[in-house]
Amino acid sequence: MSQAIPTPAGVPAPDAVLVVNNIEVIYDHVILVLKGVSLSVPQGGIVALLGANGAGKTTTLKAISNLLHAERGEVTKGSVVFEGQRIDKLSPNQVVRRGCIQVLEGRHCFGHLTIEENLLTGAFTRRDGNAAIKADLEAIYDYFPRLRQRRHSMSGYTSGGEQQMCAIGRAMMSRPTMILLDEPSMGLAPQVVEEIFEIVQKLNVTQGVSFLLAEQNTNMALKYATYGYILETGRVVMDGPAVGLRENEDVKEFYLGVADGSQKSFRNVKSYKRRKRWLA
Repeated sequence: MSQAIPTPAGVPAPDAVLVVNNIEVIYDHVILVLKGVSLSVPQGGIVALLGANGAGKTTTLKAISNLLHAERGEVTKGSVVFEGQRIDKLSPNQVVRRGCIQVLEGRHCFGHLTIEENLLTGAFTRRDGNAAIKADLEAIYDYFPRLRQRRHSMSGYTSGGEQQMCAIGRAMMSRPTMILLDEPSMGLAPQVVEEIFEIVQKLNVTQGVSFLLAEQNTNMALKYATYGYILETGRVVMDGPAVGLRENEDVKEFYLGVADGSQKSFRNVKSYKRRKRWLA
């Protein structure tokens, strides 16, 4: 499936399913967290939102899905447009019904429910009947064979990888147009991370679901994404096609830990030097 490449930050692609335009986010009325963030995600694309812990990745996703108010945050400037309509003034429930759903960092499965019960909670907004929901449940089990094996297990007693698969499967049960996926690799073994990203790519290709991935694992994210944005202290400091970012010397040095074919330690690099190089 061919995927369109977004234009640079602030210039939405003509086929963009999501356009974040110069948003500013403030917590507790005083703490400025995002400072003019702009990005776009093409229809049927996978876009990576990269950066270190605290860069603003999760806040960006919550600004899109309107989950900021629970943490005393709000979008004070800019706009979020999904499928041609503004959604930044909608409730989280309304955003989900429009087809944009977030998989939160840390998976957040209902530990006292079985895997299958967790998956079925993802269909609570649907009104197309039990037969359609049952068919989609079987399709999820086809994408995640491990979940089929553990369908009657309490999710709180399953592995981290199985819980992450359950969280993604639960999101898919709502039949979304787009999934905001926050740190899917967190706390998981490399082999499990690879398996999950392979499934994400398969869902993207076969179901046409667009993905915006917030991820610290830059190498893995750029392997599967077509385009990427790098955040630092609440600003987009670099963006471009994933292939170009993987080959960029600054990205290789400061996010992949490789420069001139050798490993480098972040402890020996002053953060202000990195900022100066981004903004030069």
